[in-house]
Amino acid sequence: MIDPLSPSALIRLPPFSMQQVHAQTKDFIITEYGARADGKTDNSEVFLKVWNEACKGKGRNTILIPPGVYITNPVRLKGPCNGEMLFNNKGVVKAPNNDPQLHVRDWITFERIDRLTVFGDGTFDGQGPIAWPYKKKTTNLNLPTILTFNFVTNSVINHIKLIDSKSVHMKLFSCSNVHVDHITITAPDESPNTDGIIISNSNQIDISNSNIGSGDDCIAFLPGSKDVHISHVNCGPGHGISIGSMGGGEGEEDISGLLIESCTFTKTTNGVRIKTKVDPSFPVTASNITFQDIIMNDVSKPIFIDQQYFNEKPGAESQVQVADVKYINISGSSKTQEAVKLMCSKIKPCQRLILNNINLNYNGPKGPVKSECANANGVALGKQNPPSCL
Repeated sequence: MIDPLSPSALIRLPPFSMQQVHAQTKDFIITEYGARADGKTDNSEVFLKVWNEACKGKGRNTILIPPGVYITNPVRLKGPCNGEMLFNNKGVVKAPNNDPQLHVRDWITFERIDRLTVFGDGTFDGQGPIAWPYKKKTTNLNLPTILTFNFVTNSVINHIKLIDSKSVHMKLFSCSNVHVDHITITAPDESPNTDGIIISNSNQIDISNSNIGSGDDCIAFLPGSKDVHISHVNCGPGHGISIGSMGGGEGEEDISGLLIESCTFTKTTNGVRIKTKVDPSFPVTASNITFQDIIMNDVSKPIFIDQQYFNEKPGAESQVQVADVKYINISGSSKTQEAVKLMCSKIKPCQRLILNNINLNYNGPKGPVKSECANANGVALGKQNPPSCL
């Protein structure tokens, strides 16, 4: 029987650019439709025009952004399309920087598309520095994500660069069978809420061989994330890889079937974290989660379950059930004395946790490395440094 958390159990889809397509192939070069690579002109109408024309074509349709600097306001590139769509960015596509309080959630959106490939050696620049001071002052300010994928299926995102988003760099919402590899996401540690990738209500997602540094989570799993494989991701700076937060909204879907392996965290505030809301809190489950073969380099909270996330009501407890979580072969260094912290809910204690071969060192002034548990049920196997509290 195949372990549902093993990499072999997850569907793999080769990049469409490597598949043989017998139908017609057509290139759509945006400069031939009037786009100007002068770093000043708003090219959003041209982007929409080219997309809509390419989307009508059967076979393989490639939209090419040649080298140069292109400004575009928010665009929504919608399907369904009649053929396979390839979006090849060889230039620098920049968001506008004249309105830091742009009240939209998305900048470039791909929506309801099957067989999409977004690739190229170019850059998507969110021009975030103009907006970050406003975000720090007004936490509920809506600012745009660089790339949003809504209801996208059987698709590939690879070899692209995203820098300095005003908010999140990439979102996957209600997507299925999407493969992300060899991407680079870069934003300063102090940039607010600039998560690398957020996944929600999506399944069969694969993210690999990528470098992500931001001012928030490198990768965040929100409710409805199922059957996701993360491997060979370098995270830092940022807040680590997080499951949640969860439980803050009624009717949320469970999170399950996550495998995070062969990743490295460097100087992040967290390593692998599960966080759940308290006030309010609604019943939902996070289960069948494996973190394995992880390296921590000077990480503040390498292993962390936080079921009191943003709790402002003393005595309140989370109704989120955390269960069947494995931590296997996690080593390196902790910036704080408490390298393992499993703080679970009194009314929904964590169930069936496994710590297997943990070796985290702390060289600070407070004394030997230690672990802390509350309402956590499970077993410890193999080497345990710090000594396990399970």
